[in-house]
Amino acid sequence: MTVSFEEYAALARQLSAQHRAGEQHAAAESARRRDLHAAVDYLQQRLNAQGQRLGQLGRAIGVDHPPAAPAPAAGPGAPGEAAAWPGPPSGAGSPSPSGAPTAPGTGDGEPAGAAGAPGRAGVGAYPQLPAGEARLALPTAVSPAGGGVPAQRAAAADPAVELELARRMADEADRHGQQAELLAQRPALLPTWSPLTRAVAVYAGCGAAAGVLVLMLVLASGVGLVDGFTLGAWICAGLPAVAFFGGYLVLGRWGRPAMVAGTPPRYLPLGFLICFLVVPMAYCAYLLLVRGLR
Repeated sequence: MTVSFEEYAALARQLSAQHRAGEQHAAAESARRRDLHAAVDYLQQRLNAQGQRLGQLGRAIGVDHPPAAPAPAAGPGAPGEAAAWPGPPSGAGSPSPSGAPTAPGTGDGEPAGAAGAPGRAGVGAYPQLPAGEARLALPTAVSPAGGGVPAQRAAAADPAVELELARRMADEADRHGQQAELLAQRPALLPTWSPLTRAVAVYAGCGAAAGVLVLMLVLASGVGLVDGFTLGAWICAGLPAVAFFGGYLVLGRWGRPAMVAGTPPRYLPLGFLICFLVVPMAYCAYLLLVRGLR
């Protein structure tokens, strides 16, 4: 059979087209793989950054390591249940009534394999199971259509789809991480208040508590338990100082966020002014009240 030059040329053009198509497909596949590798590297960097940030949040709330996951329960193929399988018959390896040992795997139901080896009497390498237990122990994957045909293997997952799902999960983790950081930047005491308003409220509350103590000292002075000098010293210096340091400690303990850059302001001059004004004002208000009632 002779082939003309035109047929050779057509075949060469066809082979050349197939070769170019193969090269283009290989180039496209290579570019897709590069894009996938770049996406995987970028996602890995994001996950590493998220892990470091979560570690910082954990240390801020006093959790250095995540709790250990509970151990999985033993499955049907666990060694503890395998030990409960029935073993070889108790009479394995015993001689027959004629005095000669029975052949492995024949006659009296003695197992074959390692049990038939010399010096290994009574060792059952393959324990005999009843028919029902054998069917339970050796499950067969059956297709939905039945008929004992093995089920069809699931299709391979698309890497691009899996990477897109991982990227969405990383975005969700970033969103929850930002919410956790916002919560960690709020103190436990009056979290919705501004730092200045919180400091004023704390110092004023401590000053009010000191004012109550002033009234108690005044009543004690009225019955002669406290002299005038001690009362004046506590009103002018003692109780205002106690109120100031009390507010300072409260702001340092409960007014400090779990995560904050630097030391939060405690407004010491403002607190000093409030405490050293509230206590004497409470004493003056008491005097005015007593004189008004008289």
